[in-house]
Amino acid sequence: MSSKKAVLLMNLGSPDSTEVKDVKKYLNEFLMDGRVIDYPYLFRKLLVQGIIVPFRSPKSAEAYKKIWTDAGSPLVVLTKQLQVALQEKLSLPIEIAMRYGNPSPEMAFDKLIERDPEIEEVIAIPLYPHYAMSSYETAVEHAKATFAKKKYPFKLIFIKPFYNEFRYIHAMAENMNAYLEKDYDHILFSYHGIPERHIKKSDITGKHCLEVKNCCTVPSEAHNYCYRHQCFETTKHIAATLRLPALKYSIAFQSRLGKGWLQPFTDIRLEQMPKEGIKKLLVICPAFVSDCLETLEEIAERGMETFLEGGGEEFTMIPCLNTHPMWVEALSDWVNGYNETNRQMILE
Repeated sequence: MSSKKAVLLMNLGSPDSTEVKDVKKYLNEFLMDGRVIDYPYLFRKLLVQGIIVPFRSPKSAEAYKKIWTDAGSPLVVLTKQLQVALQEKLSLPIEIAMRYGNPSPEMAFDKLIERDPEIEEVIAIPLYPHYAMSSYETAVEHAKATFAKKKYPFKLIFIKPFYNEFRYIHAMAENMNAYLEKDYDHILFSYHGIPERHIKKSDITGKHCLEVKNCCTVPSEAHNYCYRHQCFETTKHIAATLRLPALKYSIAFQSRLGKGWLQPFTDIRLEQMPKEGIKKLLVICPAFVSDCLETLEEIAERGMETFLEGGGEEFTMIPCLNTHPMWVEALSDWVNGYNETNRQMILE
């Protein structure tokens, strides 16, 4: 007899409101995470609470106000919409949890138990296509810690990063297809940036990432945890699926916080591209499955302004997958496809 299952969709999170106090609370939780800013605790506390948060909170609050909807934060609203869309395909209980802010993993686990006290297994899906210590890893470890602390009666398992999984790739390609009918000069794949030291810290070999020449294309078990390699792989697979000419697309990294982050930088490339003859630009952000501050404000607003002021003529941000039917179908397939003999997507 099969066990009784449930599903947990895990996303990054958002402030409870655009008020500075709520943004400050959210940023404190986010930036004090040792997997996000990986400095010793006391130095991190001084940096975050003494410098970054007081300076950044009012600016972030203004940015959130630009994208906030009547229903709340776009990321939370879209994750809830994804929950509803997936629930239409699955008879299993489904809840959502955020790494930072609300609803927390504890709230989600408690809701699942309320919905069905006999649940034996929860399949958690971190909504991060790529492995990074500051996204996928911290979400998984946070959920595990909550699970262990509360001693829930069910088994908790996780879907692996899906950066090259064919259902994700085909959903991304289909999502982009309609925009490729436009007259465009170039497609920029803009991924969230991370510090290079995070790449090295995640290298389980300790001697491959950013050490070996062309490290992202030289086979290595380090690639299972290498964000940079996985971003390149996602781009390669999407480009192959859409048959994009090599010179029609490129990669950059956005949202940097200081020096030593992955390059090239998206904001710098947006300044440079018009001078290189790229006047009509499409931008896609494959590291995000739900539109959020980093796509709606950083790219669609500030990024467009940078590109147009630099001499660009047309700028189009392709939306994230959000509730695209093929994306919902992919999630449903991953849940339905999991059984004792087919565990490719499962990380214990």
